[in-house]
Amino acid sequence: MAVPQETVDVLVVGARCAGSAAAVSFARAGRSVLAVDAARFPSSTISTHLLWAGGVAELERLGARARVEASGAPRLPIGYAGIPGAPPVRATYTPVAGIDYGLCVRRKALDAALVATARAAGAEVREQTRVTELIRRGDRVVGVVARPRRGRPYAVRARLVVGADGRRSTVAQLVGAAEPHTSNPNERACYYAYFTDPHRDWRAIAAQWRQDAELGTAFPCDGGLTLVLLMPPLARAPWFDTDREGEYHRTIAAIPGLAARLEGCTRVGRILGATDLSSYFRPSSGPGWALVGDAGHFKDPITAQGIRDALRFGRLLAEHTASSLDDPERLDAALTAWERRRDDECRETYEWTNWVARAEPVGPADVALYRHFADPAHSHQLLDLHSRILSPSQVLATLPHG
Repeated sequence: MAVPQETVDVLVVGARCAGSAAAVSFARAGRSVLAVDAARFPSSTISTHLLWAGGVAELERLGARARVEASGAPRLPIGYAGIPGAPPVRATYTPVAGIDYGLCVRRKALDAALVATARAAGAEVREQTRVTELIRRGDRVVGVVARPRRGRPYAVRARLVVGADGRRSTVAQLVGAAEPHTSNPNERACYYAYFTDPHRDWRAIAAQWRQDAELGTAFPCDGGLTLVLLMPPLARAPWFDTDREGEYHRTIAAIPGLAARLEGCTRVGRILGATDLSSYFRPSSGPGWALVGDAGHFKDPITAQGIRDALRFGRLLAEHTASSLDDPERLDAALTAWERRRDDECRETYEWTNWVARAEPVGPADVALYRHFADPAHSHQLLDLHSRILSPSQVLATLPHG
């Protein structure tokens, strides 16, 4: 029996951050877009889900900010950082496209808002549907075989197939791009949970503390809750495996600033975690295909850059290629230019993130950096660095020598 067949301009595999951003932007460019995702929305996924002002600005560019903020997540106009040996840093943002605050939104609400924005832009989104095969013409990808959870498989022909299906990307595997060309092993694990939060004076502040080699954060989010993320050295992951509950709370107690912040707060729900957080760049474009978001590039979550980059480079993929979809030669050149731009924009932040993510105790270089940020004349640089207004090299150039 023949497999039913459809044709669209762009087929997007994965409809969360990167996939929805690409779908929105291609649809607004007048292209027919089908996005498929194995999930059913709203649903969650493992993620630390903090957006600095630069990330919120990407939501605005997509037309998704109002839907995301309808989740009730508080605006976070203040960043706070505390480490031993330096005064605490309290910083505000230089606006990015008029946005001067961050947001922390649980993925169930964030991704549902993005999918709704994609649909409103004219993209079709089909849930509970997997892609299991690519259709090729010679070395060119020209479509996929999709398998809904219920129903018969069908083929979709497309001028461009976009893999936005995460770190374990099926599309990356099928095009032979799963092996990174650049990678860095992670030195920290990631464990997080949500807490009730009666402290109104902290509800506008995204805060981080370090103590010895431990790192913990408290980010107010939707639902009146606060996300509490711990990033212990990876060597301690077996302790969490043995007693996740006990080790999580013992680690909070070992970070005095975080422990004080959580007085009177109560954990709700289970503790989630991840230990495979190696950073990488994968080959991310080829004849008729591209990889966006974590499918193509991933940074350790310690600097909270993943969602921002997924939104930005999903959007920019369409801006680079939508007008070239009807000409394969022009399309391939545009895909190459898009990938080069992504790598150029992300490389220095990637290296900086790898340095920040070292599983080492607070040292003299950290103290010097945070003493610099604690000076009101320089405090904005901390958040400008995270919002990608300033590059790490630009910040380092302002530090006193010696």
